[in-house]
Amino acid sequence: MTSAQICILLAIVAYLLAMLGVGVWFAKKNNSVDDFYLGGRKLGPFVTAMSAEASDMSSWLLMGLPGVAYLTGLAEASWTAIGLAVGTYLNWLIVARRIRRYSTRLDAITVPQFFSKRWGDDRNLLSAIAAVVIIVFFIPYTASGFSACGKLFSTLFNMNYATAMMVSAAVIVLYTVLGGFLAASFTDLVQSIIMTVALIVVLGFGVSKAGGLDAVVSNAQSLAGYLSLANIHDPASGGSNPYSFLTICSLLAWGLGYFGMPHILLRFMAIEDEKKLPLSRRVASVWVVISMGVAIFIGVVGNGMTKAGALEELADSETIIVRIASLISSHGVFAALVAGIILAGILAATMSTADSQLLAASSSVSQNLVGEFFGIKLSGKKSMLLARSVMVVISLVAVFLARDPSSSVFRVVSFAWAGFGAAFGPVVLFALFWRRSNKWGALAGMIAGGVMVFVWKYKIAPMGGAWAIYELLPAFIVASIAIVVVSLLTGKPDAEIEKVFDEVKAM
Repeated sequence: MTSAQICILLAIVAYLLAMLGVGVWFAKKNNSVDDFYLGGRKLGPFVTAMSAEASDMSSWLLMGLPGVAYLTGLAEASWTAIGLAVGTYLNWLIVARRIRRYSTRLDAITVPQFFSKRWGDDRNLLSAIAAVVIIVFFIPYTASGFSACGKLFSTLFNMNYATAMMVSAAVIVLYTVLGGFLAASFTDLVQSIIMTVALIVVLGFGVSKAGGLDAVVSNAQSLAGYLSLANIHDPASGGSNPYSFLTICSLLAWGLGYFGMPHILLRFMAIEDEKKLPLSRRVASVWVVISMGVAIFIGVVGNGMTKAGALEELADSETIIVRIASLISSHGVFAALVAGIILAGILAATMSTADSQLLAASSSVSQNLVGEFFGIKLSGKKSMLLARSVMVVISLVAVFLARDPSSSVFRVVSFAWAGFGAAFGPVVLFALFWRRSNKWGALAGMIAGGVMVFVWKYKIAPMGGAWAIYELLPAFIVASIAIVVVSLLTGKPDAEIEKVFDEVKAM
């Protein structure tokens, strides 16, 4: 191992130990299941904002997004980012305050539990189905994060991919199992800062190695369709393909996914004071726009570095930041330590999402399935033990799914995002804003949205043409229609349910 690699490894190990330290510290503060899953609703505005966005962006920000821009140019990456930016802002604007009030009024500490209590589902059928949806889509989502960690270490240190992936997963699981929601949220804040530093340093270094900003722009202009928002560059042929209006709409539909993301909704539910939500919204929105813009431009810069000979042609475009960090490390001890921080940023992006996903998935099993649906009552300590045990089991399944190093982080996240957006997004919006909606409509919408994601992805989209759009858009529409139609065809909600809705609306 070279001296540069040793410095990088030291920086990464220091970071990982710090995250474990956070887990140990917050382990002392988990006195109940409510503390473990929701932090006792004690999150401040900055922690709420940055933990929500860090848990949202994941390794997709530092690997998937630059990788897509590197290969095909601005179109796909930019329209996706625009949709996400708009979705982020709207989610904070119209959902955050209402779900904070509603979940507090109902004493709900998980998203599935909120669904059941919102519609007076005494059998907890809504909670159980929602828990199954979370498990189905979060496990592959978490697996994509573990895969990103494996790619990082195997690329950088020529380590065995499986070993690198499992070690990374073990650290994530350990500090989350120990510290719960508060540990995940606080580490997310730290990780968002590290991610920001990584993006800025990589961008500056990359531009200099590509021959300056003019050289980067000149290279991009020489590639057909690379800088266009209406065309996409085809790296295989060197030409470009048109981007239809329908395709653009389907990419913008990424923004719809925010309304159904359990790990983001939990941050809204956990803020200590709803009056601080406007500050959180501004911080979150600005950070998302800037970070995604920089990530996309890094992809463009990376292509310029390849053209300039500073970077070899990438077999896996999603390792672009890893490769640039490796170049930085060759410029001395200090540069190698900086490279280590950059690479820790990729770990941070991955860990900030994986820890939140593990919490949401484990709460779905232990709290919503075992405790509510099956009615198995456990003491506080036993409930905590079950929650932690479930988290470990889910992690093992995710590790198994992440065993293939050739899987695309971008594509896996895309599918899981669609699943949550379609199954939960419409249900959340109708729960918060339509008084007449009932549990049967919510159940129909949840099932219709989740099933349609699979049907569209694997049966309809392969037909090509106008059908080859992002599965989130049609599935979201189908779920919304199902909620409205079934709610109107079945009985009105009970008077008590309508009364609570009116009380929350009047707050």
